[in-house]
Amino acid sequence: MAEREHAPDPAAERPRERIVACALDLFHRNGIRGVGVEAIVEAAHTNKMTLYRHFGSKDDLIIEYLNYKGRKSEEIWAEIEAESPGHPAGQLYGYVRKAAKFIAEDERGCDLANAAVELTEEGHPGLKVIEDFKHQQRDRLAKLCEAAGSSQPSLLADSLVLLIEGARVSRRSVGALGPSANLVRTADAVIASFGVSARDKSDAQPKTKDRQSLRSA
Repeated sequence: MAEREHAPDPAAERPRERIVACALDLFHRNGIRGVGVEAIVEAAHTNKMTLYRHFGSKDDLIIEYLNYKGRKSEEIWAEIEAESPGHPAGQLYGYVRKAAKFIAEDERGCDLANAAVELTEEGHPGLKVIEDFKHQQRDRLAKLCEAAGSSQPSLLADSLVLLIEGARVSRRSVGALGPSANLVRTADAVIASFGVSARDKSDAQPKTKDRQSLRSA
């Protein structure tokens, strides 16, 4: 999953924090290859010497960016669990709704998936970060599918991953009114087909703020 980043306040943080905040914002909006070190230091109100004192290279800053995005996913999982405590089926349906919300609100999609496309050099350390993260997320989803009572939890997890990743691409290529608009309905049908009852789906409904965000997206 991905969360929308807000533009940083360059005057509010220390140099390293400003550099990281500006890199997060610029990489998300323009892509890793679309942003040079010059643009980052300008946005952070600093200079290259300071950037390279904290990060040995742009690649080191990319790794920081990818790891940050991975850490943010833990907050999203915590929200899902808090919205349906003790109800794995509710959490599973909630997972889909959370993904659909982010996709509807932000056409840039998954920052790590985008980075995987941009990092074309064989053996780039960022690719290992992305691969490990994606495996961990898929395995965590499979465990949730199992806890929810799926007849084939691994296959259901793979199906949902493919649906969500495809919805991100569709959102980017044809807009919010394309096939990605039907992600929740499609995923619900897939989850139900694997024997996970929809009776707990009410537990997975977004809270009022989330519902308003979905309607206005």
